[in-house]
Order: sequence, then C-alpha cells, then structure tokens
Amino acid sequence: MSDGKVLETRFNGLREAQPALPVEWYLDPGHHDREMREIWQRHWVYLCRADSLPAPGSFRSFTVAGRDIFAVRTEDGAIAAYFNACRHRGSTLCTEAQGNFARRLIVCPYHQWAYGLDGRLRATGPMRKLEGFDRADHGLVPVATAEWGGFVFANLAGRDAPPFMETHGAELDYIARWPLAELVTGHSYRKTLDCNWKIFWENYNECLHCPNIHPELCDLVPIYGRAIMARRDDPDWEASADDATPRVAGTLREGAETWSMDGAAQGILPGLTEEDRAAGQRYATILPSVFIAAHVDYVRAVRIAPLTAETMELSAEWLFHPATLAQPGFDLARITDFGTLVMEQDGAACELNQRGLRSATFGHGVLMQEEYEVFLFQEWIREALGQARLGEKAAPRASRRAARE
Repeated sequence: MSDGKVLETRFNGLREAQPALPVEWYLDPGHHDREMREIWQRHWVYLCRADSLPAPGSFRSFTVAGRDIFAVRTEDGAIAAYFNACRHRGSTLCTEAQGNFARRLIVCPYHQWAYGLDGRLRATGPMRKLEGFDRADHGLVPVATAEWGGFVFANLAGRDAPPFMETHGAELDYIARWPLAELVTGHSYRKTLDCNWKIFWENYNECLHCPNIHPELCDLVPIYGRAIMARRDDPDWEASADDATPRVAGTLREGAETWSMDGAAQGILPGLTEEDRAAGQRYATILPSVFIAAHVDYVRAVRIAPLTAETMELSAEWLFHPATLAQPGFDLARITDFGTLVMEQDGAACELNQRGLRSATFGHGVLMQEEYEVFLFQEWIREALGQARLGEKAAPRASRRAARE
C-alpha cells in the first residue's frame, strides 16, 4: 500500500498479507540466546504470588533467561530480588527452590560469606581482614522488583529497568477492579511444551484455530466459533453494532457466567461492575511472560518461560477469594478442568506448529487479515531486537482494546 499503513482503521485486521518472522528465529540456538539477552533480560517478567513469600527471610529461587535469581521478603516487609551468586567467587547462594533463611542471613554454602536480606555483605566467614577490601563494595547484585495486585515481577536490568507501572499500568487498569491482592492460589498446573515460546504467544493472539482446536471453548464463547476474537474483527461489524447476541458481541453464551465446565460461576468476586460481569472474561497481557484472565469468580494467571529454542514451560495458577474456596459445595474441578482442557489443546497445537517449522523449506510464513494481533506481537519482537518494523508503530495494547470491544 502506498501510504505504508498496515492495520485497517474501520475494523480490526491487516490491510494486506504480511510476512511472519523468519523460521530460523524459532529454531536457531544462537538467535534464542539473543532473545534471552535483549528481551527476557530487559523486560518485566512474572515470578510468583507475593503471598508465597509470607514472612521476612522467606525466599524463592527462579531461573529467568538462563540466569539464576532469588526473591526474598526483607525485614521491612518488601520483596527484593538478587542474582543467585556470591560476590566472593560466584558460588550459588540459594540451593533450594524455596525456604526461609535462618537468622535472616543469606549465607554462602561454599565459603560462608553472609549477607543481610537487604543484600549488604555482613561477614566474610573465616577470612582475615585484608587491606583495601570494603564490605560495602561487595553486596549482592540486585534485580529490579515490582508488586501489583499480589503479583511479583522482576527485571534483570536492575537499576536500568523502566518503571513497571509506566510500562504496564494502562494494560493492568483493565482488570484493576478485580480484588487481585486478596486472592489465593487454589490450583496450579505446569507442563513442558516442545515449542518455541513465541509460538505460544502467537497462538494466544488469534482465534483462527479456535473452531478446529477448541470446540468446547467455542461453545462457551460463540464468537470464537467464527474464528475471530471480537466484534470489530468482522469487516461488516457496523451492520450489527447493536446486536447483543454472544456470537456477535463476544460475550459468553446465554446463561453462562464464567469459564467452567458448565459455564456456571461459584460466587461473584467483590467490587465488579455489571459491565465486568456481563463481559464474562477480561485479559491483561504483560509481555513476554504472563497473561491474566479475569472471570467473575476467579482469576487465572498463565506464565510462559522459555527453556531452549524449541522448548518452553507453561504454568498456570487459579486464584480465588478465600470465601469462595470456603463456601459449602465448592467444586474446584469444574473450573480447573476447563482451563486445563483449553491449555492442553493449545499446547498440542503449538507443538504441531513447531514440528512443522523443522521441516519448512520457506524462509517465513504469512499472516492473514485476522492475524493482526499476531502481527503486532511480531512487531514487538522486531522492535525489542532492534529490527526495523514492517508497519506503523502500534498503539499501546490497552488503547487498541477499546477499538476491539
């Protein structure tokens, strides 16, 4: 197109077919290492729920982009994170996945250097005092942390990390009425997938696959059965702008309240408006690591973690209000079985995609009109890697959402 515009303006879509990312970006270990350095080590990544660090000295260990870190609850009740390496000769400090530091000291298991929960070096074990050595110069290397709605995020860039809320606040406002900080984990899921991490995000960002891959989900969310995600994905949406039927409006099927095996909710979370309840589902996406699906009776956080160029870990947490979990007759499986089914279907599709790429004889795939969000995700990847974008700079996700719904 002569004007250089890639996205439609009257409806959600691409104006013409666009080239997808190079196939080698899903296969090559060297490119994977580059993404770890330039994307995963520079962006905010979801770690855990804050209540999994209940008291000063509580810690959890993580691997982010191949770098070992740990998060700890400090003396003042805040959450800090550090690279998991002693400043003496680099030994691993935390050897357990989680626990509590005895005497609220972080002690190296190798040579007994000891650090406070604030990261300051307090002692050097049996070593004699040495001229020219100042403990203040050898504290733990910090990782930037942010807490929002009971979620803990980390950025390996440390002091160079952009402010979390400046980067993601507009997106998170969309689910700000959910009482997220009050919720507790009722169920967890974890699985290794044989696919590149980007493939999972691309699958998340389109519904062309939904009629074939997700029959149960399409029954619950009828618009997905049309292979689109929202009303304005239809080029002729204006002709039915006032149609409130689920197949057009994008809401849950008639009589359904939430994502569950029967569509029935088990209570309503406090603070939600009628508009929130009518929508049946809302999403917030914090690239590159997590999306949060908010429903009227629970919230599901889905975390993506790359392992190698062709493997990733998918994990999810179902979050409930304590009163919901305590109510008589509460049926956890009715909720978790449905979400697990959808994720298993998505995982199988992503692995199918990855296997095909190994046999590809072409340099890149092609994106069609409905794959506008896939295109925008791939533009985000290009920009994060310092590559030229194919189209105009995309509006922030939260502002695009207003046009979608």
